[in-house]
Amino acid sequence: MRTRPLLALGLALSLCLAAVPSLAQTPAPPPDPSQRPADILDVQTVIPDLVLDIRYITEHNFLGRPVVGYEAPKCLLTRRAAQALALVQNELRLQGLSLKIYDCFRPQRAVNDFVAWAQDVGDVKAKTEFYPTLEKAVLFPQHYIAERSGHSRGSTVDLTIVPLPVPDQPAWDASRQVECFKPAAQRYPDNSLDFGTGFDCFHELSHSLNPEVGPTQRANRALLRSLMDRYGFNHLPSEWWHYTLRNEPYPDTYFDFPVR
Repeated sequence: MRTRPLLALGLALSLCLAAVPSLAQTPAPPPDPSQRPADILDVQTVIPDLVLDIRYITEHNFLGRPVVGYEAPKCLLTRRAAQALALVQNELRLQGLSLKIYDCFRPQRAVNDFVAWAQDVGDVKAKTEFYPTLEKAVLFPQHYIAERSGHSRGSTVDLTIVPLPVPDQPAWDASRQVECFKPAAQRYPDNSLDFGTGFDCFHELSHSLNPEVGPTQRANRALLRSLMDRYGFNHLPSEWWHYTLRNEPYPDTYFDFPVR
C-alpha cells in the first residue's frame, strides 16, 4: 500500500492551499460614489401608486429655490429600502391612505449646496415658513444642516401620509409664507394628514415625540412610526418625517450622482 506518500502529498497540498488567499474572502471594492449602482432605482417602479412631492426640485423648500443635483422629480432608493417601503404602502392602502414622498436619495452636491446656502446669512427667502424662530447663522452649528447626510447613502427617505383619493394641493406662494409650526388651518395647505408641523420645519414641534402637539397629530406620527419600524426603518427623533433603513446596503458610501 502507498498510504504514507499519499498522506504526505495531501498534507503538502493543504499547506499550499492555506497559503493562497481565498477568492471568497477577498473584499469587494467599494462602490464608486460618482456612479449610480444598479440597485438604486426609481421607487415608482416598485410602488407605482406612490405619491411624490419632491420639494428640492422646486422653490418650496428652506432655500426658496431648486437645489443643485435635482434634475427630475423622482424618488431614488436602494432596492432593499424600496421593497420595505412597498410593505408599508400595502398596509396603508387597506386604510384608504398612501405614503407621500418629500425626498429620497440626495446627492452629495445637494448637501454641499445646503452648506453653501447656510454660509450666506443674507439669503433668507424662505425664513418665514421654515426657520422663523432661528437666525440663519445657527442652522449649521445647531446641526439643522450638516456636511453629510444619510440621504446620500440611498436608504433614507422623508415622507408623510395622505388620504385617498389624494386631495389637491395649491402651488406654493413665497409672498404668502406662514410659520411651519402654526396650526394646519393656518400654515401652507399640504395635502397630507396633520402631523403637527410642515415638512422641513426647523422647530422643536417637529421632534417626533414632542408632547406639545395635539392628540390627532401624535396619532398620525405614531401610525407612520409604527409601520416604518415594523418594516425595518429607524426614525430620526428630531424630524417626524425622516426614516433610514436599518440594514442599509451602503452604510459608508455617500453617493454624488444627480437625481434624474
